[in-house]
Amino acid sequence: MTELPSDTTLTEKGFAEPAKGRILLIACGALAREILALKRANGWDHMVLQCLPAKYHLYPDKITQAVEETVRENRGAYDDIFVVYADCGTGGLLQAKCAELGVEMVAGPHCYSFFEGNDTFAARDEITAFYLTDFLVKQFDAFVWKPMGLDRHPELRDMIFGNYTKLVYQAQVNDPALEAKARDCAARLGLDYEYRFTGYGDLKTALAARA
Repeated sequence: MTELPSDTTLTEKGFAEPAKGRILLIACGALAREILALKRANGWDHMVLQCLPAKYHLYPDKITQAVEETVRENRGAYDDIFVVYADCGTGGLLQAKCAELGVEMVAGPHCYSFFEGNDTFAARDEITAFYLTDFLVKQFDAFVWKPMGLDRHPELRDMIFGNYTKLVYQAQVNDPALEAKARDCAARLGLDYEYRFTGYGDLKTALAARA
């Protein structure tokens, strides 16, 4: 499958058509493949996906406004709208806006939590772990290495990651090539490595509730 660019805005074919009885999913572009896989596997044809740019992962202050604009633009075309973001660094602003707009969103502080399962993640209380998902393993250079300036100033690594002890790869699919790349990411950051197959976690649960 061809890789999506890191700043891709993904809209499914036919998205602009009013669709009675359908649910619009407004999601982070970093979740596009996982949501589409769940749709295909479960026959959730009534769900229509629109993804905002994955690069908002780096600029969470942009998320709330972008979600609000997308909800307002499409409210009349769908029976329901579901926001496939957790808090994602918005400091509660996204949840407050969704409540104001009358739409629901995925529970949890971020995707690392809901992929693992929010209750399980909270119980671990891992304050010295750095997390990668399938998407972030694939886009490690674009979303971690370069934005943090490590491509230009590798000496910053120990300053930035000095308080971390391990990199946890939360895998959504079993892919030896991705696991090998995740191990390399941990080595580049000077961190211990831990692999966890999480699957889709609470993302699947949240979408299944709207099936």
